[in-house]
Amino acid sequence: MATVTKLNLKAETGDCHRLEAEQSEAPAEISDSRTKRVVELGNGCEVIYMPRFLNYDQSWDYLEYLNRNIPWNRPTIRVFGRSCVQPRDSCYVASEGLPQLVYSGYQPHAYSWDEFPPLKDILDAVHKALPGSRFNSLLLNRYKGGDDYVGWHADDEKLYGPTPEIASLSFGCEREFLLKKKPDKTSRGKNTSGEPPRKRLKKDAFPDKHSFVLKHGSLLVMRGYTQRDWLHSVPKRVKADSLRINLTFRLVL
Repeated sequence: MATVTKLNLKAETGDCHRLEAEQSEAPAEISDSRTKRVVELGNGCEVIYMPRFLNYDQSWDYLEYLNRNIPWNRPTIRVFGRSCVQPRDSCYVASEGLPQLVYSGYQPHAYSWDEFPPLKDILDAVHKALPGSRFNSLLLNRYKGGDDYVGWHADDEKLYGPTPEIASLSFGCEREFLLKKKPDKTSRGKNTSGEPPRKRLKKDAFPDKHSFVLKHGSLLVMRGYTQRDWLHSVPKRVKADSLRINLTFRLVL
C-alpha cells in the first residue's frame, strides 16, 4: 500500500460533507462538561458521546498509522441467506485465549495487540476515560467513501454477555451514526389501538430514532441494554467521499 501523508489525508477529508446532528425524538440528556454528553435512552440503555476525545493532530497521526499498517480485509459474508462482499474493510484484534468471533458467517483472524503498539496506547486512553470499563477485543472498520456502510444491526453476540459495553472511536471523514429502537416483540401482530393495521404500522413502527455525527477523534459509547433494545447503523452518504476509520472496543467474556 502506498504511503499516505498527513497532508494528503487532510486534503481528502477536508472535502467531506459536514452532517448536521439530528434527533427526531429528543432523549433525556445529561451534560457534565462541554465535551461530553450522556444520553439516557430508557430501560437501562445509555449512550455517551465525546466529540473531542482525542485532539486534532493526534487523531491525524492515528489515522495515518491505521490506514498504512493495519492488514485490512474485505471479506465475503452472508446476509439474509445470501453471500455478499462486506461493504467496508475490517480487521480484528483480540487478547489471547478468547472465544472466536463469528459474525454473518465469517470468522476473522484475531491479530495480537502486540503487533500494533499504537492500538495499545489508544486502548489505555479509552480505559482512562471510562473508569471501571474493560475491553479486550477490537473490531476495526475502514470506510473508503460514501458507498461503504454498515447496515442496521445490534452487537448482541453471546460472547459479549447480556449488557455489552461498546466504545466506538472515529477518525477521518464525519459520518452519521443512527440509532432506532427495536420493535416490541410482545406487541407484534396485536391491534390494541383500534386503528386500521396499515395506519398503525406507519405511525408506530420504530418511533424512537436518534442521530449523532461521529467527528474526527470522537468517542461514542453504548452501555447497558442498548444492544438488546436498539439497532444502529452508519448509512451510505453520497457526499461522504473520503476516508473514515472506526475502532470499536468490546469485552469478550
